[in-house]
Amino acid sequence: MKLSITSQNVRNFTRALKNMGVDAYIFDRGAPMTILKLRKEVRQCMKCALAATRRNVVFGEGDVNAQLVFVGEAPGEEEDIQGRPFVGRAGKLLDQLIERIGLGRGDVYICNVLKCRPPGNRDPEEQEREACKGYLFTQLELINPKIICTLGRHAYNTLLGVDERITRVRGVLTSYHGIPLLPTYHPSFLLRNQDKIKEAWEDMEKLKQLLRK
Repeated sequence: MKLSITSQNVRNFTRALKNMGVDAYIFDRGAPMTILKLRKEVRQCMKCALAATRRNVVFGEGDVNAQLVFVGEAPGEEEDIQGRPFVGRAGKLLDQLIERIGLGRGDVYICNVLKCRPPGNRDPEEQEREACKGYLFTQLELINPKIICTLGRHAYNTLLGVDERITRVRGVLTSYHGIPLLPTYHPSFLLRNQDKIKEAWEDMEKLKQLLRK
């Protein structure tokens, strides 16, 4: 008897594991990969120069069975100190955005494209994104959320392999490997441009409606 292993079969299998309370996994060179194993691998990463300047790797946190994943661009100073994503002023605003959906921080998963802080909080460089994006892709494969919300242009462009301005794509629903993806502004941008917060509230309402479907 032959078994045909397709991407749909794998997705069905991982969903079944989630329903049983087991972390979803994928196969990597014949061995199962889990969020915990991936976290350990990322903490030892030396793929780019940011490894020499980081205090802590900021892997991500939240519910590994979350229906909703938020993806930012990179850790800031406070995140680098604590080893947690979105814990500074931008993190407090993200918490407020999540509350607009009717959820708490523990109900979602939060991560970044880069797992290490760029010096001076500068934008991620291309070679840094290339070195780190595979970790993000694997995180999303393992979590297999119902919806992804990207925060700012770097997360959006990395996941979709494009070069778009966030002001052009904000609020426009698209998809990443079949998963609905909604881009919105990065909380740091909103702190500098508070006139845009109303648009971010609207995006949270869209997420709320998508989660109800």
